[in-house]
Amino acid sequence: MNKTGRQIPLFGETPQLSIFLPVFNEEENLRQIHAKISNALEKLQKSAEIIFIDDGSSDESLEILRIIYDEDSRVRIISLRRNYGQTAAMSAGIDGATGEVLIPMDADLQNDPSDIGRLLEKLDEGYDVVSGWRKDRKDKFLTRRIPSVFANKIISWIGGVPLHDYGCSLKAYRRGILQDVRLYGEMHRFIPIYASWAGGKVTEIPVKHHPRMNGDSKYGLSRTIKVIFDLITIKFLAAYQTKPLYVFGTFGFLAFAVSTVAGIWAISLKLTNTADFVETPLPLITIVMLAISVQFFLMGLLAELLVRTYHESQDKPIYSIKERIGF
Repeated sequence: MNKTGRQIPLFGETPQLSIFLPVFNEEENLRQIHAKISNALEKLQKSAEIIFIDDGSSDESLEILRIIYDEDSRVRIISLRRNYGQTAAMSAGIDGATGEVLIPMDADLQNDPSDIGRLLEKLDEGYDVVSGWRKDRKDKFLTRRIPSVFANKIISWIGGVPLHDYGCSLKAYRRGILQDVRLYGEMHRFIPIYASWAGGKVTEIPVKHHPRMNGDSKYGLSRTIKVIFDLITIKFLAAYQTKPLYVFGTFGFLAFAVSTVAGIWAISLKLTNTADFVETPLPLITIVMLAISVQFFLMGLLAELLVRTYHESQDKPIYSIKERIGF
């Protein structure tokens, strides 16, 4: 320690590990999670930085983090100007990390830092991503665990990477696999899919999971619909980012086919004196409603592409930092 009592790291400037934690109103848990991480790192004997990303907390979280920073020189703090959400906080942590291996985790004490060593052991077997699996999950059965089972099966099926628990924040990534990843919406949970599509080796191991003792879940079930939309988006981007005409053309062809069938149907009714054009609204209703649905869906996909062009062409992050401490 130095004269101020601040802990001095025993290793060089470039850390082997970057552990980063999004924080949103976790004042009751920060001291404990920092102590647990410190104990885990002491056993591992690896150089590390611990990055806390304050996601616009309205309690005393930032003040407590400042105190922890004064005591431990491994600690870094990124304070966001407002609450941007978990994906933006994760993105800020990835951008700020300098370690060879990046390890995100929650700050609510439900993840166990003692599992970090096991993640690293698995990573050393040649994998690029090791994902935690909360096999014995300590959450509510009906509102959290059951929906999670179905969601993970759907994500695994669409993404092509069979994992049991995409929602577990505790993972280990090699730095190189995250270099070109840009996160939007709720897409932080899909990083293993990005890694696999980029040729990375992905696996998972069971990790401990503890019941939440203090506070309430800040990033909960309300995100389910957003996650589904994001899953559709990443599938679209993976398959059609460089050839969107395939999607637009397909829907255009379907719309044209429906229009043709409806026109033939209307003409046949007219020629057989069954009904005049103005006597049946079905062809018009079918064409109009189909056109509206296709327009809205394709406009949504086009908007996703425009958002990415807007951010990435300017190298513009999806968050705004108020303060950086210890960097």
